[in-house]
Amino acid sequence: DVIGSLDHMADILRDNVVDEMMIALPFRTFYEEMENIVHTAAEQGVIVRVHSDLFSVQLTRAVAEQLDETPILSLYTGPESSWGFACKQVLDFLVAAALLLLLSPLLLLIALIIKLTSSGPVIFTQERLGYNKRPFRMFKFRTMVANAPQLQAQLEHRNEANGPVFKIKDDPRVTPVGRFLRKTSLDELPQLFNVLKGELSLVGPRPLPRRDYERFDEYWFNRRFSVKPGITCIWQVSGRSETNFDQWIKQDLEYIDNWSLALDLEILLKTIPAVLRGTGAM
Repeated sequence: DVIGSLDHMADILRDNVVDEMMIALPFRTFYEEMENIVHTAAEQGVIVRVHSDLFSVQLTRAVAEQLDETPILSLYTGPESSWGFACKQVLDFLVAAALLLLLSPLLLLIALIIKLTSSGPVIFTQERLGYNKRPFRMFKFRTMVANAPQLQAQLEHRNEANGPVFKIKDDPRVTPVGRFLRKTSLDELPQLFNVLKGELSLVGPRPLPRRDYERFDEYWFNRRFSVKPGITCIWQVSGRSETNFDQWIKQDLEYIDNWSLALDLEILLKTIPAVLRGTGAM
């Protein structure tokens, strides 16, 4: 039943047992009324909850937070800061450090083989775009001839991947040793140093070169940058290069929308057999 008008709000709160109240008014047209209600309720110590139509963006999650002494409403499109997210960052560092220590003999062996079989540096570095498109240098074992970046322009017409990425199944720039490293994903191991530096996570959307990003033709692709990129993600365990670009992006967004520590663990466990099978590796 209607027990009074907004003009009588103070008296209604005074004369009734009220634990909390909900405001369900259109924010745009009832701003002043809502402001008066909140002030009146706060004056008498009553909890107020607001359901408004201020924003109608379905991709966001609204979280009420405090910035110094100011209450704010934060709209998240990716995982918000939480104990689980903090645990992810700690685990990234500890697992990467442990793997580097455990695999150090293998890393040295691979470096020696690369050095003995082809001229050029052992480690290949390339600018990639990370969290919110922050540029960083990503490390990989070199799998191509030393001047591979300069030769790419001559091979653009042979690109076999759809979308903005560049992939050639039988890339002539790849060395014999490099082909094995790519098939087994051993060339990715130096990226553990990027994890230690905080530039990569163990699990997250794969970081893209600036060349690929500049060829994006849809704005919604950019939401994949709202989390830290990773060494492996859903794309890695579901066909890799056999997955088309739009599906790749959708899988990245699926990961962002459903992130949890359990999902990270599931992807890490699925990465091992996917790497052993070499599915979709190029």
